[in-house]
Amino acid sequence: MIRALVVDDEPLAREGVRRALAGESDVLLVGEAVDGPGACEAILHHRPDLLFLDVQIPGFDGFEVVRRVRDLHLPTIVFVSAFDHYALAAFEVHAIDYLLKPFTDERFAEALEHARRRLATSPSVPLAHLLEWLSQRGPESPRFVDRFTVKDHDAYRLVRAEEIDWIESAGNYAQLWVGDRFYLVRTTLNRLESSLDPRRFARIHRTAILNIDRVREVRPDPTGDFSVVLTDGRTLRLSRRYRERLLG
Repeated sequence: MIRALVVDDEPLAREGVRRALAGESDVLLVGEAVDGPGACEAILHHRPDLLFLDVQIPGFDGFEVVRRVRDLHLPTIVFVSAFDHYALAAFEVHAIDYLLKPFTDERFAEALEHARRRLATSPSVPLAHLLEWLSQRGPESPRFVDRFTVKDHDAYRLVRAEEIDWIESAGNYAQLWVGDRFYLVRTTLNRLESSLDPRRFARIHRTAILNIDRVREVRPDPTGDFSVVLTDGRTLRLSRRYRERLLG
């Protein structure tokens, strides 16, 4: 049985992999992850044989995921991306395959068959090339999430980070406020804070992250905290603990 793990921040993409693997009697999907830190945790916990790994994910990219787990557990990898400019790098290191979104069922089946053949033989030669290439890569410039895939009634929509006014904690979820509506994403504020561009977003409270471009004014109050007035007139609390992140 091939134990598979999928890492992708887009719910539709993960659902597509789940659907494609559902009819494969020799493949068991053991877990999912949506960002770099979660991917590393899932890989080391589940020890999958096969990894469907998106290149651009929040936190840090798919190549950095490989760098961080390579000495402990490195599965056979199928890179996945909506952008073709990563493909050359993937094939230069003899990656098992590279799926360009959106991919067809036939293309996915082809990648899976490549993985089956690889897992039936020794992966040491291609992985040696992969590790050598990773060791030669310079430090990555930070990659920040620039869009979210959210459920909107019975459909999905893309919300660009720049559209978000502020983000509020809701237990194991975060509410992305866009105008007078909000969309739920399953993540924590701590994870979101590390994946958002700090030039655009600032933590203002343990339960809130703010789009700085939406600030109209900041008013001090008698408690030592501040009130942040947004461009639409809404008011949020800025706690003393986080005020330097917004006010400098």
